[in-house]
Amino acid sequence: MSSEILFRNVSMKFEDLLVLNKLNLTIAAGEFVTMVGPSGCGKSTALNLAAGLLQPSEGEVLAGGRPIRGPGPERGVIFQQYALFPWLTVRENVEFGPRLAGKTKAERRRISDHYLRLVGLQDFAEALPKTLSGGMKQRCAIARAYAADPQILLMDEPFGALDALTRIKLQDQLLQTWGEDRRSVLFITHDVDEAVYLANRVVVMAARPGRLFEVIEVDLPHPRTEEMRLSPEFAAIRNRVWHSVYHQPSQANAA
Repeated sequence: MSSEILFRNVSMKFEDLLVLNKLNLTIAAGEFVTMVGPSGCGKSTALNLAAGLLQPSEGEVLAGGRPIRGPGPERGVIFQQYALFPWLTVRENVEFGPRLAGKTKAERRRISDHYLRLVGLQDFAEALPKTLSGGMKQRCAIARAYAADPQILLMDEPFGALDALTRIKLQDQLLQTWGEDRRSVLFITHDVDEAVYLANRVVVMAARPGRLFEVIEVDLPHPRTEEMRLSPEFAAIRNRVWHSVYHQPSQANAA
């Protein structure tokens, strides 16, 4: 199954409030797309539609060419709140998806070992979530999402509540993980620097009602580095995204 995500003429209403208006967007298989825009532009609504947690009022959302009718194992979702099972250890949280998939104990152990190493939590495998810092909890949530082997990752401001240093570290860790298997990623954020640093493309939404305003290519090489954050090339793209988000013409924000 392809891991392409397609929004086809998608509109979303909540009672009389039009939240999304005729959104058309394709996220190619293996592509990392970030989505930014003014508050209330429907970013999280778009992600929840892709997750199958909502159904569009008009149009359709497809994953791998198939209409999304509800949540599915091919799509992993990571929210800002970690949503870990507090009674399970870090390892047991990571193994939850493989357990549901019927993996043997040995297979679950191999999978959890791999992803715990990948996110740097191998020394905390038997710890309970309450003993972890916020950054460690989010790393555990990322490992759990990956361990379920989804082809698509949907991430709604997963680093929004973290301090700046932890956020930067997790951005680098996420890119390292993505570089190893190139899953399709839709990543929602309010942070323009984060959007540019992570993405192949930045999707800028217009508000009231939310719709596509601009798509900006991020033509920066991988691996992304600290030096790249300080480069003129990064600054040029960042400034373009910033202007697109915060200086939209008045008609883009018209109700």
